[in-house]
Amino acid sequence: MNDQSKRPLTADDLKTINVLSDPQFAPDGNTFAFVSTAATDDNDYTSQLFMQSLDEAQPKQWTFRDAKNGHPRFSPDGKSIVFQSDRSGTQQIWLLHTNGGEARQLTTFKHGTSNPEWVSDGNSVIFSAPLEAQDDVTSQHELSDEEHRKEKEEKSKQPLVVSRLKYKSDANGFHDEKRTQLVKYSLEEETFEQLTSADTHHHLEDITPDGKYLLYSANLSDDEDYELTNDLYLLNLSTKEKTKLTDGNGQYVSARFSPDGGKIACFGHQFAYQGATLNDLYIIDTVSGEQTCLSSNWDFQLGDAMIGDTRMGQSETGPIWSEDGKHLFFIGTDTGSTSLYQVDLTGELRVLHEDNSHVFGFALNGSNFILGISTPIDPGNFHQLDQDGKLTQLTDANKKFLDEVALSEPEALTFQADDGWEIQGWLLRPYGFDASKKYPFILEVHGGPHAMYGQTFFHELQLLAAKGYVVLYTNPRGSHGYGQEFVDACRADYGGKDYTDLMTAVDYVIKKYDFIDHDRLGVTGGSYGGFMTNWIVGHTNRFKAAVTQRCISNWLSFYGVSDIGYFFTKWELGKNLLEDPKALWDFSPLKYAENVETPLLIVHGEKDYRCPIEQGEQMFVALKHLRKEVEFVRFPDANHELSRSGKPDMRMERLNHITRWFDEYL
Repeated sequence: MNDQSKRPLTADDLKTINVLSDPQFAPDGNTFAFVSTAATDDNDYTSQLFMQSLDEAQPKQWTFRDAKNGHPRFSPDGKSIVFQSDRSGTQQIWLLHTNGGEARQLTTFKHGTSNPEWVSDGNSVIFSAPLEAQDDVTSQHELSDEEHRKEKEEKSKQPLVVSRLKYKSDANGFHDEKRTQLVKYSLEEETFEQLTSADTHHHLEDITPDGKYLLYSANLSDDEDYELTNDLYLLNLSTKEKTKLTDGNGQYVSARFSPDGGKIACFGHQFAYQGATLNDLYIIDTVSGEQTCLSSNWDFQLGDAMIGDTRMGQSETGPIWSEDGKHLFFIGTDTGSTSLYQVDLTGELRVLHEDNSHVFGFALNGSNFILGISTPIDPGNFHQLDQDGKLTQLTDANKKFLDEVALSEPEALTFQADDGWEIQGWLLRPYGFDASKKYPFILEVHGGPHAMYGQTFFHELQLLAAKGYVVLYTNPRGSHGYGQEFVDACRADYGGKDYTDLMTAVDYVIKKYDFIDHDRLGVTGGSYGGFMTNWIVGHTNRFKAAVTQRCISNWLSFYGVSDIGYFFTKWELGKNLLEDPKALWDFSPLKYAENVETPLLIVHGEKDYRCPIEQGEQMFVALKHLRKEVEFVRFPDANHELSRSGKPDMRMERLNHITRWFDEYL
């Protein structure tokens, strides 16, 4: 329910929400740093660093410049932090003393730097940098605004020559010859040393406690352009000798050394169910290379698979070692929520914190945790979890927003699908709810499809409830949170039982709640949810309005135009274009355009390389050609992340178009 003494949520409230991320303990264990991100008045975002003592009620702001500051990491002695910031124009590494003073710029790399981590001696920092093969790390200089302008102008005059399969990605656009390399900086000598140089991207995972070895992940295979594998490598920082730890058949991430450096813990899998494969937790012996799986008897996703539209910035999800090396801690995704787990080296599992909420990140010092927690009625705060299991809220990042705005508490639902499978969902009642009235209804379908709706703050869902709609969101088969068989169950069956799960959900709530107006039903979703919205309106006319967002309409063209199409089509539908074009056409909502009678709004970003705008365009042209009720809204400079991290004005404009369409037809 919601408090009618408060005002309803608006699209503009996106600009008032502070998003917290990346908690980091200081070595003393009594202080932690974090990042707070918010929209600015000039249609962008700013991220600032804060510090808070566990015995203080309010955090202290550390950075103030109108910039994106992030990834704070304390030095081993706690006297300074390194962080990344774009305050100079390009993202670089900076140093800030914890007792005050101005930040000092450490790097001036042409293409920027990121993700700094301290070596244990406190005299060196290792970071990531995009470099071309001929770049010299000892003579890098940051481009001026004028140099940036000239370089961009020159680039616009040249054709793009493509010779790789992986030549674009949604977040980064068209790729060039730069590869992410690892670089070491000595604070004492003020010198740089390039540690990797292979023609592939390298990701820093960890550094041994004694500072002698580096752990990184990369795909060094000759077939890297055709593979999605990711291996772990040890690098001896003295001899530069490289040791491959994994077998080239899987994907390994979030790797961490044990306190004695003798073992590595990581998440990973070997694509048993392609993109629907649950993560496992592995222990790797750094000497023998022996690999042990601790999670072989578990049946839930390791890490955070929760979907939301106000999470910005990375946060730790594990695995993280205990100080004595006997336990590991991580976040797990299960039945609509995420929780903090502990496991020992025999695989004995224990839940340390679960509260039907979204634990989105954590930090650990001894037996003391900082947990980042969001709920449907709180965008997120940090809490202390002590060794006795006591939870204490530390921040109140959105007090003003929450004091003013009414939010709807979801009602959890469980119903049976046609074949008896249990499906979980949630229902939001509209602002000012009156049980004696009839309300229009909107079904929301999440993307992925291998992701999860759940107990987290979701601005779009709350906005629709604030506008007077009953909102239903569910996790049909294919979603995370319900085990391996469930998350795999939609593959090669898009538009099959996943579709009937959703229709059964609508039938269930219509029967259960007499305040839903059966004649005013709407549906919307993005990405896979956009595919499903298109599919729904081509297979039933029960909905009176629909909004398809960053959608898929034609799997035949998706194979060749999406940054993931060449493998995703095979993974999810069982066939690619060259194997069985008829099967892909049968899976394509475009095939059923003649059946559509539901007024459809198509919302798409011009620079979406995940589900390219031609997918929305094909749907629009077909329906318009058939004289159907359809409208197409194209967002300039927006990619697949428009709803989550797009420019604030564009995000609000998108929401206004969605509510406009439903208001008109429902």
